[in-house]
Amino acid sequence: MQVYRFLTGDDDSSFCHKVTKALTEGWALHGTTAYAYDAVSKKMQCGQAVVRTVSDQPYDPDKKIVDYV
Repeated sequence: MQVYRFLTGDDDSSFCHKVTKALTEGWALHGTTAYAYDAVSKKMQCGQAVVRTVSDQPYDPDKKIVDYV
């Protein structure tokens, strides 16, 4: 089964660290990075989809995505 996450955050080094951490945990980039301006915070926001293939197990909507191994 393939599991999907969408990471978001301010366009700064903490977002890059969040994506890098996901990559080191076995997640892979999926698609392109999204950018949007947040007029309230006056900051650019980033989003990046990541996917990971996990061992055969049933999908459980109550289970946290990061808990799939």
